[in-house]
Order: sequence, then structure tokens, then C-alpha cells
Amino acid sequence: MKFLDEVKIFLKSGNGGPGAVSFRREANVPYGGPDGGDGGKGADIIVECVEGLNTLIDFRYKQHFKAKTGHSGAGRNKTGQNGQPTIIKLPLGTQILSEDKEFLLADLVKIGQKEVLLEGGKGGKGNAWFKSSTRQSPRISQPGIPGEEQWVWFRLKLIADVGLVGLPNAGKSTLLSVVTAARPKIASYPFTTLYPGLGVAEINDHEFIIADIPGLIKGAHTGSGLGTRFLGHIERCKVLLHMIDCCDEDPVKSWKIIQKEIKEYGADLKEKECITVLTKTDALLDELNDEIEHNLKKAGVTEVIRISSITGKGLKSLLGKVSKIIVNYDKSETNISHIH
Repeated sequence: MKFLDEVKIFLKSGNGGPGAVSFRREANVPYGGPDGGDGGKGADIIVECVEGLNTLIDFRYKQHFKAKTGHSGAGRNKTGQNGQPTIIKLPLGTQILSEDKEFLLADLVKIGQKEVLLEGGKGGKGNAWFKSSTRQSPRISQPGIPGEEQWVWFRLKLIADVGLVGLPNAGKSTLLSVVTAARPKIASYPFTTLYPGLGVAEINDHEFIIADIPGLIKGAHTGSGLGTRFLGHIERCKVLLHMIDCCDEDPVKSWKIIQKEIKEYGADLKEKECITVLTKTDALLDELNDEIEHNLKKAGVTEVIRISSITGKGLKSLLGKVSKIIVNYDKSETNISHIH
């Protein structure tokens, strides 16, 4: 299934049904009064967060949603039936933004969550409403009130516990393929990962979700290489793994580039706990890895975890540390919610 994380959609809620013009007609009542019922309410546009979806690809070919009109009123003061709501099913983590992307209209962060985006128009009043002492047989009724319409953006921001960041070809996809059941495309050239991917890792009976986002480049926070789109996928992560290729020409420079992008992007990314991971360490002698680690610490890194996704070296230690951070994070969030 192809990945699509942003799409523009047109929405229109249903018009209210028209009120009826009708008069009471019964045996022995030749001139009964008005009994036209009201029109039904137009259908709402509702978004629902559902399981089993992780992309917005379904909206590539269907980008217009128009809800049904309420039914007309009828005689004997019968109100028309309301239009059945149009329910749009979206993956967990989807945000709905205004057309100019300035306002967040809804944020789907829980399975089963429903939000009414546009309300249907009210039904028009039937002629029974217009009877008065001076107007005994009104032949007027109201049309239904038109529904609302709006262009919106659906933007998917993956919900994961761990976010993998780094320059292209830093070993992110390889790590994901080794510690989870995910099968991302892997090769020894930059930009192999074109779309964010998810996998579930487990250690000591504790499961957590890892998100692999495409490699960032210098200027990513300004949108270079779709950087802002990709950085958006790690906004909700509890911990970041900054992956650095030990075979990189200048690992310290690589570390500084990504740290700058995270800081400049905002959205509190720089406040997240970030673990520096030196990858592909099986390709160098220990002395060279020691030198790289020393230079990284000299540049400001407090701790470096060395791994090799090929040999498995350091993976258990890394996953154990990540698991502990996530458990502590969840505990602190629970305590905060209890206080409030």
C-alpha cells in the first residue's frame, strides 16, 4: 500500500429539507387548517478514527464529500427524516486543518474518536407555522437552510513511541527491519526510504512502536526535501534515536546538522529525550569507533550507544534503554493527568 500523509478535501454538509404546504382534509372537515410539517435536518459530515489504516491514500482519487439533504416535510404535521451523516474514516494521528492550514479543526488521537466537522442545515418550517388569526390558510413554507461547505486538509502525523532520525543512509531502515517485523526497502544509497514506516519492537514483554522517517537533509526545517512533512511524523514520539553512520565522512558534522534541524523545527522536538546511536560499527575497528565517540562527546553528546544491525551488537542494550524511557514517560503522563 502506498503512503500518503497529506491531502486537500472538499466537504459539504447536507441542506435542510423544505417544509411542506398541506391542509387537513378529512370527512366532515372540508376546510381544515394547515398541517404541513417541517423539513428534516441535513446530514452532518463526521470524521472517525479507526484501526487498520496508516495512510491517506484512499483520498487520492476521492476528494469531494457531499452529505445528503434532509427529507421534505409532509401533511399531518409530519417532519421529514434527517439526512444520514456522512462518516469519513481516518487513521490514528490524522489532523484536520483549515484551508490556509492556520487552524487545527480536529486531532484524532484515539481509536473510536468522532468529531463533527460540518453540521447539516436545519429543515425549513411547514405552513402550519404560519397560521395566524388573520391568515387562516397560509400557502407558504420555508426552504431548508443550506449546509456548510469548506475545503480542509487531512494531515497524518504517525503516532509512535520512538522516532528514528538521521541523514540519509544512516541505518534507520535496517534497524527497523531487525528489531521489528517491518520490511522497509533497504539499500546502500541515500534516500532509500521515501515514506515513513512503522514497526513494533518488543523487549522484556514490553512492546513499543518505532517510526522510521525518510532521511533528513540540511534545511529540512524549512521544507527542504519535504523535511517539515517528515519531521511532523515524530512530533508525538516519546523518545528520538539520532542515528549516525560511523562510516560517515564527518560524523560530528552529521550530528550537528540533524540537531540544528530538530531545534529549528520547533514543536518542542528539542525538548524530547534523544539518544545518539552510532550505527554500522562492525565496519570499523574498535579504535576508530572510540575516536568517533570521543569526538561526538567533545561536541556535546552526553552518551553514545554503539550498534550493529548486522551482527546484533548493542541492540538489546539500546532497546532496553528505550523501553525504560517510555515506561517512565508513560508514568509521568499518568501522574500529570491525575493531578488535573
